[in-house]
Amino acid sequence: MDSVTQAALGATIAGTVAGKSLGRSALLIGGVLGTLPDLDVVIDYGSAVANFTQHRGFSHSLFLLAPLAILLAWAFWRWRPQVSLARWLTLTGLVLLTHPILDAFTTYGTQLFWPIGPPVAISSIFIIDPLYTLPLLLACIAFLIRPPAPRIMAVGLMLSTLYLGWTLVAQQWMTERVKPALAQAGLDSYQLLVQPMPFNTLLWRATAISDERRIEIVTGVFDGNQPLTLEHFPRNPGLRRQVASLPEVKRLEWFTRGFLDYQQSGDQVIATDIRLGVPGAHPFSFVVAANSAQGVTPLGSTRLPRPPLKADASNLLWNRITGEQPILCLATLSAPAPGEGC
Repeated sequence: MDSVTQAALGATIAGTVAGKSLGRSALLIGGVLGTLPDLDVVIDYGSAVANFTQHRGFSHSLFLLAPLAILLAWAFWRWRPQVSLARWLTLTGLVLLTHPILDAFTTYGTQLFWPIGPPVAISSIFIIDPLYTLPLLLACIAFLIRPPAPRIMAVGLMLSTLYLGWTLVAQQWMTERVKPALAQAGLDSYQLLVQPMPFNTLLWRATAISDERRIEIVTGVFDGNQPLTLEHFPRNPGLRRQVASLPEVKRLEWFTRGFLDYQQSGDQVIATDIRLGVPGAHPFSFVVAANSAQGVTPLGSTRLPRPPLKADASNLLWNRITGEQPILCLATLSAPAPGEGC
């Protein structure tokens, strides 16, 4: 999740656990601890792919954060012994461990069990979702106005947690909706990713991939029995096989669970994470190799600039959420004329 949300979550937890003893300083401690795991963004791992796939790595590992919580609890207890060691441990443990767990609900991927196991990506909430963050921010504001506000802090945490539970329900609902359409499209064996569109959990994007093709579906909570619109995108299995043995390509395949698109531009081979963003505006595309008549040559990966979104993208998204526009075409990020499809 975004830094504001993580800071608000940490502050609300700290205020709930130790607000009566620490006063407003509890919010500051919780907010700082809540953003601590994301400081790994300042580390340069040597290449664009390495920076992309190692973010949310060791700094988000439960195996590292659990002992760190114990050390910090002991240090805080020595500093402010009027708060018991057990309460300090509750504060540091909850704040540090909820950060990566919340991140794991997004699509990017969080290496909860680094250095073993793949990234965890539940994909039920967008990286920025105001409806999750708002109860936490309101609870923190109430605390600042009249500390310690224990009931309001608890209510803020409860509402945000219930909303997170709703994202799982909505995701499963949308998953069951798209499966029959994919079967009718002739996809017998495929990987499926169902995730919310930006800033909400009312409109969802389903991405199904097989070796030869990819199907994208946009569907929403308010769509009812409206027929689904399937957009077809070809894949490039031949190019994928050509670069499959390259270490950085293997790393990308592992990190994205295979949700990659391969294209060749000139002699450059470009790998794009198709989970994030939308077709035509995916934020993470990497030049990973050169491909010529002499064969494939690995390159030190570089990240390409993100293509700009259309100026009316937010209006299109809102109109699709509300049902004013029944179809949103991802390939062009546009709404077709009435009666037409994508």
